[in-house]
Amino acid sequence: MQEPFIHVGIMSDKRINFYLSGRYNVSGKELNSGDYCALLASEGILLDNHSYREILLTPMEENVFFELKDVVIGINFHWERRENQRFEGSLKLIIENFGGEDVITAVNVIAVESYLKCVISSEMSATASPELLKAHAVISRSWLLSSIMNKSENAIPKHEHIANHKDCRELIRWYERDAHDTYDVCADDHCQRYQGITRATTAAVNEAIEATRAEVLMYNNEICDARYSKSCGGFSETFDTCWAPVHHAYLSGIADNEIVTDDFNPDLTIEEQAEKWIRSSPPAFCNNNDPVVLSQVLNHYDQETTDFYRWQVEYSQEQLADLLFRRSGIDFGSIVDMIPLKRGVSARIHTLKIVGTKETIVVGKELEIRKWLSESHLYSSAFVVDKSGIKNGLPEKFTLKGAGWGHGVGLCQIGAAVMGEKGYAYSQILYHYFRGSKLERIY
Repeated sequence: MQEPFIHVGIMSDKRINFYLSGRYNVSGKELNSGDYCALLASEGILLDNHSYREILLTPMEENVFFELKDVVIGINFHWERRENQRFEGSLKLIIENFGGEDVITAVNVIAVESYLKCVISSEMSATASPELLKAHAVISRSWLLSSIMNKSENAIPKHEHIANHKDCRELIRWYERDAHDTYDVCADDHCQRYQGITRATTAAVNEAIEATRAEVLMYNNEICDARYSKSCGGFSETFDTCWAPVHHAYLSGIADNEIVTDDFNPDLTIEEQAEKWIRSSPPAFCNNNDPVVLSQVLNHYDQETTDFYRWQVEYSQEQLADLLFRRSGIDFGSIVDMIPLKRGVSARIHTLKIVGTKETIVVGKELEIRKWLSESHLYSSAFVVDKSGIKNGLPEKFTLKGAGWGHGVGLCQIGAAVMGEKGYAYSQILYHYFRGSKLERIY
């Protein structure tokens, strides 16, 4: 097969401001370098005094780029901000409808390998170790192409389960990349970070992409859905506890350690063992605070987070009740308790019972729990709850003590960075996190 081109959704708004660094073709018409504004109007998209239902701007010369203004990154996360971003390839402008309102969406049409150079520099520092960069190139390519090329997969089950029980309601949700109908992937954390050539792509990144060109992880003749997160917290999670109830053997829970002994193999689905694990700081690749290593994985805004392996947050009764009401839309009244019902193999809660004086809800999966319990997203759902100052059955304070950063499925970015520093080859890093998979070149 030939190297595929993909469509990446970058931003949506009523007005898209952008800059062209050179000549671009639009429906046989030439646009010269300069600033432009695409406006949504009743007759379509207005650009340069012409109206279009859809626009494709293709470069007419080499080494040119387009720059989109005020792109929002880290949407709904604590590091959310705006920045101008530059992109190679073509710019496509389409009309989409969100919540009954039309907007213009800017889409970057780009070759896979060029896309990956920007992903690697957006997901982590472009100065990371060569083996880490190569490992991440493979998993980013695998994740991207798995949804495009694994056509034999069964349809993904619906993303929501709601049930009414005798003593409570149950609301189980998960979030997947198939939410995008008009392009392949988005550019933010919902899919994988892609911030164009804005991030400083180094010679090392280019070498990592070329060294692994067309290389993906395979399992049973299909491309692996290679997931990754910042820190597994010492143990990785399985796919089905976070997303659709589908088993992927290569995404089974593994201890993030060089030597797994009998005392480093706890059953973290058991509450007592999970609590002991979270309250301790067991040895693991990702149990590392070396700023040199962390700077390989964490961009400047990620480095605002320092307590990723083991962390703690506190809420007063009033703060937690207000937070849950705003984030879930449900009035729980005062909060009586939060009870883990089901944990995954990494101790991440995927079913949590929240007991209030007005309402009791069972909520899942892990990301929905994290959304409800933070102004953006709680670091992870691997936590225990300490209650204090109980008066008339109501705690005055809730302390959440947790482990890891992110869903914990697949490759642990911080753990992989440490493995690279220890001299592991990228293939060893990949086979550690994706058990039973094999590296293959597909084009």
